[in-house]
Amino acid sequence: MEAAEVERLFTRSDGRYLFARWGRPIAPIVFGVEDATLSVVKGALEAVCALAGHQMAETDPELGTNVMMFFFREWDELLSVPDLDRLIDGLAPLVARLSEAEANQYRVFRFDTAGAIKACFVFLRMDEVLSAQPAETLALSQVVQSMLLWSDLAFTDRSPLGKLEDGRVVLRPEIGAVIRAAYDPIMPALADDPSHALRLAARMQVAQGGLS
Repeated sequence: MEAAEVERLFTRSDGRYLFARWGRPIAPIVFGVEDATLSVVKGALEAVCALAGHQMAETDPELGTNVMMFFFREWDELLSVPDLDRLIDGLAPLVARLSEAEANQYRVFRFDTAGAIKACFVFLRMDEVLSAQPAETLALSQVVQSMLLWSDLAFTDRSPLGKLEDGRVVLRPEIGAVIRAAYDPIMPALADDPSHALRLAARMQVAQGGLS
């Protein structure tokens, strides 16, 4: 993947370059699914964290849990979740906007004082499109999109996942390489200059043996 392609992954629709990664271990909780699906989601988190070299934890010392994933049928259901309006500013107008747009997913990130990700809220309205996806595919896609602050345009044209000849759905190798490079200890947790994409691309080439 060339530096220009990496840059597009973190260049937002308003033209700003903005990157962030997690600055603390991930402590997840999932609402609205059966135990079998819960295991699939946690398995996807464990796999992507292992790829990134990032840690998971049972609890976050500040927040308790820092990844909250909600599965539901209608956006209005979020308004009845206890204390969610204290965690998500402007929850009611957000729900109204998402409902009007007939959106089926939305993510909200929170950041620490250094700009690293400290919390992520994932909302999934299980419409026909999402319900048709295998649990493994849906879980892996959402976890990947929660590991970094990607551009809002990053995956509008192409999913971060790909399909093997045997039908299995896996993370696209180049996206996995971006995640690994992003979590390299020498890389910053926050970046707002496009030159950061050059450094990411260089780390990816080093990992692939393309540079000495």
